Amino acid sequence: MENQTAENQAVEKSVPAVKLSYEDAWKLLTEYTKGAALRVHARQVQSCMAWFGEHFGGDPEVWGVAGMLHDLDYEMYPDQHCAMSKRIMEERGVDPMYVHAMLCHEPKLTGEEPSTLLEKTLYTVDELSGLINAACLMYPSKSIFDANVRSIKKKFKNKKFAAKIDRGHISDGCERMGWDLSDVIDGCIRGMQANAEQCGLVGDHREGDRQE
Repeated sequence: MENQTAENQAVEKSVPAVKLSYEDAWKLLTEYTKGAALRVHARQVQSCMAWFGEHFGGDPEVWGVAGMLHDLDYEMYPDQHCAMSKRIMEERGVDPMYVHAMLCHEPKLTGEEPSTLLEKTLYTVDELSGLINAACLMYPSKSIFDANVRSIKKKFKNKKFAAKIDRGHISDGCERMGWDLSDVIDGCIRGMQANAEQCGLVGDHREGDRQE
């Protein structure tokens, strides 16, 4: 009960004064992100965040937009990552809640620690969604519908697989959220399945092909 109360209070802090629609957020993202891979990653993080937003009783679109815009500047300004996003978002009048969420996904870079549940979730699922994507692309079907918690955890434990994915970051994020890794993986899979086409992971799914 105490955890639920804390979650509700954290969700209440993640309400922008001016909400940004998916359509407007996508227009902004695609102005600065032309590559397919980063656009797909944005959609994948968006999908994970939307699922968690709904689960926690927040606005899925608010959470999803925060996920979509987290790497807004990365393609054009990799050496100024987050700093340029902040500048762009503020110049466009994007609500400070979205700006702060973006800054908090890279606390070592920005010095901004995630404090709300939305920010902690974004910090966690950014890396985790990348691991899930990499795992799915190794399946014969290349489909998110063949992913399950067990198979993703195997990939998580195999540090040679998708070696650039920071497992420590993911574990730290789960701890900040107060969630078990398995449950966060499950939420991300569900979110990405709900938006599989935009996530680029429909693949060639057939019943019975789920990975073990």
